[in-house]
Amino acid sequence: MTFPLFNRPGTIAFLDDDPDYLEMLALVLPRHWHVRLFLRPGDCINYLQQEPPFWEADAWNQQQLIDHWRDGKALIPQILGYWAKYTERYALTRVCVVDYSMPAMNGLQALGELIEWPGSRVLLTGQADEQVAVKAFNAGLIDQFIAKQTPDISRRLIDAVEHLLNMPNARHAQTWRVTLGPDQDALLRAPSVVRDLSAFAAKRWVEHVVIGDPFGVLGMDAAGQVSWLQLETREGLAALAELAALEGVTPSALEDIRQGRKVADLELRLALGRAGPARLMPAFPIGQNGSLMGAVFTVDAAHCPDPANGYSHWLARQDKREVQG
Repeated sequence: MTFPLFNRPGTIAFLDDDPDYLEMLALVLPRHWHVRLFLRPGDCINYLQQEPPFWEADAWNQQQLIDHWRDGKALIPQILGYWAKYTERYALTRVCVVDYSMPAMNGLQALGELIEWPGSRVLLTGQADEQVAVKAFNAGLIDQFIAKQTPDISRRLIDAVEHLLNMPNARHAQTWRVTLGPDQDALLRAPSVVRDLSAFAAKRWVEHVVIGDPFGVLGMDAAGQVSWLQLETREGLAALAELAALEGVTPSALEDIRQGRKVADLELRLALGRAGPARLMPAFPIGQNGSLMGAVFTVDAAHCPDPANGYSHWLARQDKREVQG
């Protein structure tokens, strides 16, 4: 398991031939989700079949950032520019939940039409369909299955979708892992580090990217505010203090850096071309063995995307939840 190197909200599609069930979902699903509700398999299939070119374009845009980084362009301002420019990235559907028992075609047949769509698939089943779902799961045709007769089905469904939304995307991980050194990659796979970073990200951001140059996580909250979680190893503190000394940081502050009490934002400052003195923020441990620590720095609004393009504002501009068809 590893901490997701790239994560963001996305759309969740539901397909069920029972309009009352879809209306219930419209009421009980979290309000911070962007939801599409489909009554007819054809409408859902047609909608999702339009998405693969947009997924490919988004993947290409991300790869371009990496290519420019290899040519010497700093990653942090590139990511900020990507967030500012591609404001419809949240519209891509990340999870599709389909009822198995439908008259026109069953749920597996519907999902089978989505050959190139890269999102996660959840199958809702009746009691008689459970063995079909088990076989589909073992064959890799679906990512989860949930029996409709499960007590508190809404809670179970929400938990399953949240889990899938937080799972690392293999293609995005491959794109962004090239910025990490082997030691950085290993740190991000340590279970205690994964646990602490996941808890931190869940509380603070809806979207983030992990990079290794400099080492840290650039994240944006629902309101469009950006912050930088700088990651430092114990072994790297002496070098950070040396750089801080060249920036005129006071002796007492240099000692705070060496002892792991504070971290300076020197690399963030350089990446953004920000003038003025270095900022120091309190450091906190990440993981169990104390080998990794972090410090959070807000990114000045002058360098950030327009907050109106943040997730909450984007979500507010979308159509009201209604059953399609």
